[in-house]
Amino acid sequence: MIQAAEDVGLPFRRSDTLYNSRLAQELGHWAESQHRGDEFHAAVFRAYFSDGRNISEIPVLVELAASVGLPTDAATEVLMTRAFRDAVAADWLLSRHKSVTAVPTMVMNQHRVVGAQPYEALQDLMAVNGVRKRNNNQQSV
Repeated sequence: MIQAAEDVGLPFRRSDTLYNSRLAQELGHWAESQHRGDEFHAAVFRAYFSDGRNISEIPVLVELAASVGLPTDAATEVLMTRAFRDAVAADWLLSRHKSVTAVPTMVMNQHRVVGAQPYEALQDLMAVNGVRKRNNNQQSV
């Protein structure tokens, strides 16, 4: 994984510690509702994979929310009240229903690619589903 990340310029460091990401997922749902989801998820990714920070700690999550322009008082309230607990539970239930067992999982029709895979595996997923590579000169419809 470290080499694959380096190959594409992504910051990634080896960690022997796994942190429970449940609260980060809940705060991520809230960040999405505030139109800052992409920024928040990227900040959590950097914090965990690049900086080795404990993304299960409320102060860390509140700091990350603030770093993307979200109000710290609201972020703290979301975490303390677990306001998005049910939304995350629904995500997990859907994942189990769809037999998602690893992240990332890409699903198209009845075919899937599970886990970190080489580019060719994604090409094969597209090909088996009849998706052709778009010519750079083509315009999106």
